[in-house]
Amino acid sequence: MVRLPLTAEQLAAGKRIGEQLRAARGTRTIAEVAQAAAISPETLRKIETGRLATPAFTTIAALARVLPLSLDELADVCLADADLKDTG
Repeated sequence: MVRLPLTAEQLAAGKRIGEQLRAARGTRTIAEVAQAAAISPETLRKIETGRLATPAFTTIAALARVLPLSLDELADVCLADADLKDTG
């Protein structure tokens, strides 16, 4: 099965989520947060830098659980462009 390339909107949303997660991590290390969320540090690094623009829901849910973020906050960040298109 061939995976379609991500759209510019999906890539931008991935970068926004990564920035939000990085800010929420604060002074905690990638290793600390990754271990608490039961994901690999490399996965968290890729998400934070936008190289993994569409992480699995369970990965995002695990990160939201260990960081001071709600899934609603992450959805708002992720869907910011979509909301602008719906109103415009």
